[in-house]
Formats: sequence, structure tokens, C-alpha cells
Amino acid sequence: MTSLAELTTIRVGGTPTLLTIAATEAEIIEAVSAADDAGQELLILGGGSNLVVADDFKGQVLKIASTGYENDSTVCAGAWVTVQAGHNWDDFVNDCVRNDWLGVEALSGIPGTVGATPIQNVGAYGQQVSETIAQVRAWNRETKTVETIFSSNCEFGYRTSVFKQFPNRWVILSVTFQLPLGDLASPLKYNELAVYFDTELGKRVNAIELRAGVLELRASKGMLVSAADPDTWSVGSFFMNPRVTTVPQDAPNWIEPDGRYKVSAAWLIEQAGFAKGFGLTDRATLSTKHTLALTNRGTATSQDIIDLARHIRAGVQAKFGIELQPEARLVNCKL
Repeated sequence: MTSLAELTTIRVGGTPTLLTIAATEAEIIEAVSAADDAGQELLILGGGSNLVVADDFKGQVLKIASTGYENDSTVCAGAWVTVQAGHNWDDFVNDCVRNDWLGVEALSGIPGTVGATPIQNVGAYGQQVSETIAQVRAWNRETKTVETIFSSNCEFGYRTSVFKQFPNRWVILSVTFQLPLGDLASPLKYNELAVYFDTELGKRVNAIELRAGVLELRASKGMLVSAADPDTWSVGSFFMNPRVTTVPQDAPNWIEPDGRYKVSAAWLIEQAGFAKGFGLTDRATLSTKHTLALTNRGTATSQDIIDLARHIRAGVQAKFGIELQPEARLVNCKL
């Protein structure tokens, strides 16, 4: 039987009692309904890139594997593209760039599936999926109906949405994006990209070139999943950048619409004394390329990952009085 270690990018997790792979919307609804009607818990996953699952997990698992997308050519304002939930996210981004569909190019290289992106309101390099999502089609497990949730009702925020706030209510079936047309990427909002392209914030560069630049930057940080590189055996950024009212001295920060400041979690971790490659054991360590990634060096257990995360969070708390919150979803384990 396939284990969760084989289905997640951090490579830990127990063996499910039942694994169902659903390749169509109907199969997704059927599997979810069967579990709900029987009163059985069901772990739903896509690419497994944001999950840390306990090694003693033995429940039922549904892997969403529906793929494909369609652009509604009758819509005049840009591309109106509906993507199946199990479609590989980066494959979709690549196709967007090649088709001159703009708005997601800075999100290149992020692992996982399209259906997972609204849950976390996935973002990177100054873009968030909420900026281009028009609507989400989902199965409501409470009413047992298919619903269309418009973007204005998704309650998008930093790494959150109504789908994350109520994780057992909906199962996402497809996501519709409204994407402007053109070959110039959205104006640069992230300083690292401006430096990379030797230009200023607010300037625009070719979307294909921007995608290539983002992929290069992510690779340099171990944020492109590779079977040959343990630095990428992670959930990406394990902790979220915290929101604070008082910024620690010299900490990189960004002002938020509510007046608070977003502070770099990587900077806090490093200043608390945890360097790249730090570990309590040699089984689980910080990436040697980026301090926000907790990595499985090949033989780590879920407990190794959790122990390391607890140690780092406690160190940041002691140094700065700031409690880091996990961006990753923890299943049957907690900090």
C-alpha cells in the first residue's frame, strides 16, 4: 500500500487504510460522499506539497487527480480559464505564460495542484492567486450540493481563505481565473525581482523572462522540488511571515493594509541563532539554502520535523517575543 511519505514532498507520513485516486469531478464527489455518509474521516490531498502527516496516520485518503482546463473564448475581457482541481499548478502557469495570459507568472515553480491554491491564497514574489481568481466551484459537504463561490465571498487574506477557515465544508472541484492578455508581466512588486532584472519596482518585464527568473531564484533557495536534492524535500516555507505592530530593529518588513507590518520569518529565524543547515539531528534540518524550509534529509520521521519546528519557534519566541505560525498543514501532529 502506498504511504503518505510517497505522496508528500516532505516524504513523511503513515500508510492509509484506503487510498482513492479520483480523476474526475464525479469521482471526487462520489468518494467524499461515501466517506461522509459512513461517518468516516477523509484526508484530501492534491500534490501533497503543504502537508506534514504523522507517521502513525492510518485513515482514508482521497487524492484529487482531475486535470485539464478550458478557456471561455466568449468572454471579451481577457482569458476566462477554468482549471480542474488536480491539474499541476506550475504546468498551468507555464501554459499561461506561453498563451500570453497574465497575472500568475510570478507564481512559477510552486509545487502542488490548482485546487489547493485558493485554500492558502498562494502567493510569492508580489503576486497572490486571489488577484486573478474569479470563482471557485466546490462540493459543499454539508448541503451535499455543488456551489460556485465568487472571489468576493472567498474571504481571501494572507495565506488564508474561507476554505482554510472551514476546512471540512468544501472540496474544491475547479478554479476559474480571469487573466489579462499580453506579453509583459504584471508590474514588479518584489524587490528581489527588481534587483534580479536590474530595474525598479513597478516596472514590467517580459512574462517569459520573468518566469525564468523566478524559477532560477526558487532553485537557488531549494524551492523547486527535485528527487536528487534533499534541500527540496520540504513543504516550502514552513512558517508564515508574522504580522506585528512593532518591528524588531533592522528586521525586513512590509506595511500591510491594516497598519500592521509583515516581518520576514527567515530573518527572525536566522537572528535567533538558527543558520542554514541547522538541525537537532542529521535526519531533519533547515535547508542549506533557505532557513524557512524544514527538510527531510532522507530518513526523517514526522516527529523529527515537528521537534525541529518546535525548537525553532521557541527560539524565535524567546528572542523576539513573536510566535511563528505554521504555513504547512499538520495532520495528526501539532506544534
